[in-house]
Amino acid sequence: MRLGVLDVGSNTVHLLVVDAHPGARPLPAHSHKVELRLAQLLDDSGAIGPDGVEQLIGVVKEALQAAEDKGVEEVLPFATSAVREASNADDVLARVQDETGVELQVLTGAEEARWTFLAARRWFGWSAGKLLVLDIGGGSLEIAYGIDEEPDAAVSLPLGAGRLTAGWLPGDPPDPEDIRALRRHVRAQIARTVGEFSRFGAPDHVVATSKTFKQLARIAGAARSAEGLYTQRELKRESLEAWVPRLAGMTTAQRAELPGVSEGRAGQLLAGALVAEGAMDLFGVETLEVCPWALREGVILRKLDQLTVG
Repeated sequence: MRLGVLDVGSNTVHLLVVDAHPGARPLPAHSHKVELRLAQLLDDSGAIGPDGVEQLIGVVKEALQAAEDKGVEEVLPFATSAVREASNADDVLARVQDETGVELQVLTGAEEARWTFLAARRWFGWSAGKLLVLDIGGGSLEIAYGIDEEPDAAVSLPLGAGRLTAGWLPGDPPDPEDIRALRRHVRAQIARTVGEFSRFGAPDHVVATSKTFKQLARIAGAARSAEGLYTQRELKRESLEAWVPRLAGMTTAQRAELPGVSEGRAGQLLAGALVAEGAMDLFGVETLEVCPWALREGVILRKLDQLTVG
């Protein structure tokens, strides 16, 4: 069957169309993506403003048309931290449903972490042993650990690259004092969770998902996306630590010229790098592997599992 996953994230609204059936890996057929930056459209009260809601409705309608054009049988719509934490979330969800017919499922942070973990586990398989999975989104950082398909521990922290950039790094390039303050904040938040994971012992394999990690790995020398989905891509903490001060001294325009860095994400790259560096340091990770699958694939896999049970 042809499924569509509609992901209303903090940075983008992304429709991923896949050909899938139980017992087989989902094959990507089409991708429709719009950078909306909902996390940056919140007003002082934490609400998504009228303009942001109208933009969201328009983008959802576009995605539905793209899904219809590609012959999608079922769309699985969900929203993550930007909608979840908006003070007017219920009103936004009602407007979207009234005007598009789409009932967005708002995922909890724990669900994001668990389903991303499921995708990583299926990608690497049982031989990877105990997995530690890190995912930096626009609004949150997800961390999950386990040896099975359901993680033993899973947390979500408000450390997304978009959220932190908007709230902590107003300059271009950012002020060094602002960077230091953000670094302290990030590490204090992550440090509170380390004990929850360390009691399970050291992981056998550390995995990262998300655009932020892919871009950091690319500027640190990992293979280009053109070299294929199955090419191994790693990020070493030593390389990342060397890049953080370089990114701190760059403007957004200069970061956008780096290999693999998109113009739309360049402004968030420093904040993402500080989160990645902090997580790798505090969890004692020297090297991690970038996983091509993440939350969207996890949602698809979970749906296929439900079909199998049914």
